[in-house]
Amino acid sequence: MTARIIDGKEVASKVHEEVAAGVAEYKSKYAKVPGLTVVLVGDDPASHSYVKGKERACEKVGIATETIRRDASTTQEELLEIVEGLNNDPAVSGILVQLPLPKHLDEDAVIHAIDPMKDVDGLHPENAGLLMLGQPRFAPATPLGVQRMLVEQNVDMNGAQVVIVGRSKLVGMPLTALLLQKGVGANSTVTVCHTGTKDMAAETRRADVLIAAAGFPGAVTPDMVKPGAVVIDVGVSRVEDSTRKRGYRLTGDVEFEGAKEVASAITPVPGGVGPMTISMLLVNVLQAANLAASN
Repeated sequence: MTARIIDGKEVASKVHEEVAAGVAEYKSKYAKVPGLTVVLVGDDPASHSYVKGKERACEKVGIATETIRRDASTTQEELLEIVEGLNNDPAVSGILVQLPLPKHLDEDAVIHAIDPMKDVDGLHPENAGLLMLGQPRFAPATPLGVQRMLVEQNVDMNGAQVVIVGRSKLVGMPLTALLLQKGVGANSTVTVCHTGTKDMAAETRRADVLIAAAGFPGAVTPDMVKPGAVVIDVGVSRVEDSTRKRGYRLTGDVEFEGAKEVASAITPVPGGVGPMTISMLLVNVLQAANLAASN
């Protein structure tokens, strides 16, 4: 059996069309467009690449976008001043501070400073709390993207055994909360594996849906996959590859070639979850704009 490849670009394109229609409706109703401002501190190459992707996606659907770039020497006080200014700017529907920040900056303090009504990353404690209570306002874009892919693939999540490898605040934890809730693409039985899990392979082999979000290549090997499972690979790592023009290639957490012979469906890296993350961010920006307009 060779797994069906889940095309994240295809699903993301569908989401883009939906958001573009929503932006057009918003514009006709309020005579303005939603706006996303990204704050990028430092020179992390992956962060710069992600931000360029977000800028292109915003332009495609009609969302106004601005990126505030600051070098790695930016102080905590300076960054908080930028966030405060954006909180008070009515033209800014959503604020996204690109993570990770340089090590001398306090990420939690910066996230806490963002107006929760503009927190399109879904990381502010107020939004995280609402998600845990089953009343989500904004959930992080990657978990939303994973859930949307599963829905689009007609994966029956009702009562499904889901195993998530990784418990990060960006993916593992919020995705657990999303999939536990009652509703479409959810109501699942969720197990979370992490560095303290004693027999991870025994846990993952029970999964109808296996989601790898550990953050390092080879975290999930083919023998860890239940035959016929759906495998979602959230991980993205750069691996040196002298045969590539850039000197590296992107790889996920799952050993793809072996796992695709065991799974029924699987996401590739790149081209799987990545495009969905950006598309669901756009969904959050449009939602933030509509919430602000209705208050």
